[in-house]
Amino acid sequence: MPTFNFYRYAPVPTSFRDDAEAGLHSANFDVTDNITGGDERAGLDAVGKKEVLRVMKKRSVGFDEARRIVMEERFRREGIAADGRPRDPKFVSFS
Repeated sequence: MPTFNFYRYAPVPTSFRDDAEAGLHSANFDVTDNITGGDERAGLDAVGKKEVLRVMKKRSVGFDEARRIVMEERFRREGIAADGRPRDPKFVSFS
C-alpha cells in the first residue's frame, strides 16, 4: 500500500515585510531599511526563500545557518569548494 506524505501549504512571502515575518532576516541580513523605506519590490528571491525555509524547517536552524547550508549545497552542486575555489583539477590560479 502506498504511503502518502501530506504537507501543509505555506505560501512563499511576497514582500520584505512578509520575509521578515517569516523569519527571513537577522542582524547579519537586515531587511528593516527595505520595510521602513517603503521598498515595494517583491522581497527576496522566491527560489532562494523556498530553499532557506526548507532548510530552516527540516533542520530546525535559524536564518543565518540555513543561508550558509543552502550556499554550501549550491557550491557542492556547482563543483566549488567551501572556500569558493573551483574543484576542477585543471584550474590554475596566479597570485
